[in-house]
Amino acid sequence: MSIKLGDTAPDFQAETSLGDIKFHEFLGDSWGILFSHPADYTPVCTTELGYTSKLKSEFDKRGTKVIALSVDGVEDHQNWIKDINETQNTDVQFPIIADKDRRISELYDFIHPNASATATVRSLLIIDPDKKVRLIITYPASTGRNFNEILRVLDSLQLVDSHKVATPVNWENGEDVIVPPAISTDDARKIFPKGVTEIKPYLRYTPQPNT
Repeated sequence: MSIKLGDTAPDFQAETSLGDIKFHEFLGDSWGILFSHPADYTPVCTTELGYTSKLKSEFDKRGTKVIALSVDGVEDHQNWIKDINETQNTDVQFPIIADKDRRISELYDFIHPNASATATVRSLLIIDPDKKVRLIITYPASTGRNFNEILRVLDSLQLVDSHKVATPVNWENGEDVIVPPAISTDDARKIFPKGVTEIKPYLRYTPQPNT
């Protein structure tokens, strides 16, 4: 199946490096990040998982749970985590899903036959507390992901859900945001007490609302 933005993330049961889980129960009321890896003991994945581990406090601040997936078994995952901890100077505490039969990879469309008939592509989903898919990013297996960008998008999604705004190009947390076209400038001045700057009738900025 092909998962699109706004779809409900499929639920599943699986073994992980930290024990058995039911995916929706694991997420609970949190935001979630599910990201796939072509295989254990691969160099790019080792750096990615290590960096993600170091971002634990950042994900915690955003009420977000992280879970990885690789088409290998639990024992390989647990031994690989030892390598990740050693080489990346970290302590991986999030689970890695075992998917030897590729059941979950196929459920989430993580295997792209034109790239590889057996290995997953480097896909990542952000899932909101309603279990809706809010972001899908897919990289080739050879290119490591930019997790600073993942945090940036997570900040944007959480801000947009809390306030009637959009975020402009290269936006970073704390910068000015955009007033959506559906809101008139007069209404915007009432909604956003920090002020509204009109560049064009359809392009209005306001300081980021307090979160």
